[in-house]
Amino acid sequence: MIGFWTLFYKEMLRFWKVAFQTVGAPVLTALLYLLIFGHVLDDHVQVHGVRYTAFLVPGLVMMQVLQNAFANSSSSLIQAKITGSIVFVLLPPLSYSAFFAAYVLASVARGLMVGVGVLLATVWFAELQVVAPLWVLLFALLGGSMFGALGMIAGIWSEKFDQLAAFQNFLIMPLTMLSGVFYSIHSLPGFWQQVSHYNPVFYLIDGFRYGFFGVSDVAPEISLAVVVACFMTVSLLTLGLLKRGWKLRA
Repeated sequence: MIGFWTLFYKEMLRFWKVAFQTVGAPVLTALLYLLIFGHVLDDHVQVHGVRYTAFLVPGLVMMQVLQNAFANSSSSLIQAKITGSIVFVLLPPLSYSAFFAAYVLASVARGLMVGVGVLLATVWFAELQVVAPLWVLLFALLGGSMFGALGMIAGIWSEKFDQLAAFQNFLIMPLTMLSGVFYSIHSLPGFWQQVSHYNPVFYLIDGFRYGFFGVSDVAPEISLAVVVACFMTVSLLTLGLLKRGWKLRA
């Protein structure tokens, strides 16, 4: 466990030393989204009987949790590979499961810090009530864990920053932006509603939002089942890559 805690501590320090960039900047980005979209649409749009600004806040919180959890593990691994410092992580007698757990937990920690920061910064602009706090916490933890593991896959696969940027721009960004952060899928045409149901991030956003308002586009139990299945799939794939040492060991 010493190796696990050491690696976890190292990963926590890595993003905390530049918290202005890793935590502060995403909070500012979410606040700008809220101010722009809320100002334009708040007086014209209601979703499930909820004012648009209030509807938007949980989506922004979860979006930042996911994106920052992904960014934490993926950027750490690609930097370690490019600089050659990955050897200092691979040489100690650290099991691949402890390696996985340290990176994912640090990613969850960063995601939750950003999420709480976004919530505190935006709560002044909308009246929120948390009707099911356990659902909020559960989806936040599962979402951060899943994207932390997905970030590890991206970091392991990528050999240069361009490849990591492509992974983020062509996979992570579309999944999050087209997941219902800014809208309810019931406002979409029938075809696109069906397409949205194949996006796992939609279930994360919808289940997380249910914890605040008690209403959702899909039953939270269904969202939870989909999210757990996706998390297990991504985790098993990541553990398999770590066990093989694919693109990590020379």
